[in-house]
Amino acid sequence: MLDTLRNMVGHVHADFADIRYEIKKETDISFSGRELRSIGANSTDGYVVRVLKEGGFASVTVTKESDVPRAVELAVEAAETIVDSGGKRTSLAPAPPVRETALPDLDGDPAQVSLDEKLSLTMGYNGLMLQQPEIETTNLSYREVDRVKHYVNTEGSAVSERIVTVNIAGEALAKRGPLVQNMRVAIGGADGFHILRGRDDVFIDRANIARRLLDAKPAQGGTYDVILSPMLAGVFTHEAFGHFSEADIIEDNPSLRAKMALGAKLGSEAVTIIADSTRPGQIGFYRYDDEGVPVRPVTLMRRGILTGRLHSRRTAAAFGEHTTGHAVAEDMRYEPIIRMGTIFISPGEKSFDTLLQELEDGLYLVDGKGGQTSGENFTFGAAYGFVVEGGALGGMIRDINIMGNLFTTLMSIEAVGNDFELSERGGCGKGQLNIKSSLGGPHVLIRNMVVGGV
Repeated sequence: MLDTLRNMVGHVHADFADIRYEIKKETDISFSGRELRSIGANSTDGYVVRVLKEGGFASVTVTKESDVPRAVELAVEAAETIVDSGGKRTSLAPAPPVRETALPDLDGDPAQVSLDEKLSLTMGYNGLMLQQPEIETTNLSYREVDRVKHYVNTEGSAVSERIVTVNIAGEALAKRGPLVQNMRVAIGGADGFHILRGRDDVFIDRANIARRLLDAKPAQGGTYDVILSPMLAGVFTHEAFGHFSEADIIEDNPSLRAKMALGAKLGSEAVTIIADSTRPGQIGFYRYDDEGVPVRPVTLMRRGILTGRLHSRRTAAAFGEHTTGHAVAEDMRYEPIIRMGTIFISPGEKSFDTLLQELEDGLYLVDGKGGQTSGENFTFGAAYGFVVEGGALGGMIRDINIMGNLFTTLMSIEAVGNDFELSERGGCGKGQLNIKSSLGGPHVLIRNMVVGGV
């Protein structure tokens, strides 16, 4: 396939050209309560051609091999039109040519597991949740994405990579009278089907938390010292900070770009933030981005000082910085854009019990439940929490939102736990869906967090 792609772009009259061909196979199984709502598999493929000519940079997507020659012509014409019309000039940061075939190290290749077994496993977990007291209904799905990418450019790179992700995810809904509470659940990864087997305890536990929320008290709004669980801390890291580390987000925003200047003091000394998609087995793992650039770990913040950001080849050139391998496309329908993979606050040295003692009085807030950002400000839901008095966990609370300013909150992080957890299911909707977006970290102690409630 790589030789075919070389021939397709090898004679383009341009400064640079690349082509990405990929095949994406998806398997989906979905339950609503005890009803099997859908089951099936499909396969799609396509080509993305990009051309850089005299500063004009254009992309064309097609689904048929026979349409590629015309796609190349259209990309060249579009690049020329950008230049002729006075459009934005583009340059690409250097990236050494790479030739490699990267295959995943899978413990149980999902492609070799029968659809019957996938159905049986999902049905079994769904049934376990429905068996728990006061669980009214469930929504649970199996999803498998098997993506094989072939990439070639006119600089000599030729890369093939297969990436396989699986997850079983959804929610359990508990009901008592008019009161309904839900709890999300997700298991999965990128290192094989084994991660889905033998996980009964996860589904039973999440269903029982949904039931316990029926007895929990609504949170009282106010300003609190809080401990965030690893998943909620990860949501904050990804949504409030991580997107500002994507160079294309701040590129044309002068005030934000000035704030996010490398070397700026943005957080407390307790905060080190890393983007690392090289961690094998994690949902965010990959070796090469969709520009054929090797992904590398990037320390975005070290002890509160901004030290890095995420780039495509285009933005690396625009910022005068090095490539990082974070240009990722959802699939063959799209050209790549800058995306986070695995992002987290680096663990510290304090145990959870020590954090509770240092908190003394406040709230322990657990897991994310939606939210939004608006510039520097954020609002996130917490799935549930506990009142903390005298360093001890007390009663369970629900209906919780946290809100604040990114930079104020980063400065208010007082301590970081020595534990570490990453999400087993990814998802980010910046322009395109990114199922490889993983988050997490340790427990985090934050002072003076605004908490919304009743």
